[in-house]
Amino acid sequence: MATTYPLPKFHFRVSFGDSEFNCTEVSGLDFEREMIEYRAGADTEYHKTKQPGLSKYSNITIKRGTFADTNKEFYDQWVKTVYFQEGEEQYRGDLTISLLDEKHEPVVTWKAERAYVTKIQSTDLKADGNEIAIETAEFVHEKLSLL
Repeated sequence: MATTYPLPKFHFRVSFGDSEFNCTEVSGLDFEREMIEYRAGADTEYHKTKQPGLSKYSNITIKRGTFADTNKEFYDQWVKTVYFQEGEEQYRGDLTISLLDEKHEPVVTWKAERAYVTKIQSTDLKADGNEIAIETAEFVHEKLSLL
């Protein structure tokens, strides 16, 4: 009989279009359904009914170490959205985050559709620190699916 156990959250893969990011942290994989309260004028009971409304999704934040060869990757994506430089390439794409098992196979996958970078944050600089440089990118998207 196989033993089941919760998956560790430290083994995951992130990709956006053709790029795959080695990340230290991903947050914002949230789903929420807004609620609509409604009461018709002819209702005999004096209370509102609650009905499902629109879906709402958080922005997805990705953190990764700053590397010399890829340090402008997030920035280049952000520039395209700011200046709408959408020639042959589209600046929106699907952001895919997969939680992996010990065989490096996806077990749970989130897909953020039509995502783009809305904010980048470079590392803070401290002369007396010994931490690695971490950069952050925030993606907005139109829909989050659990595959």
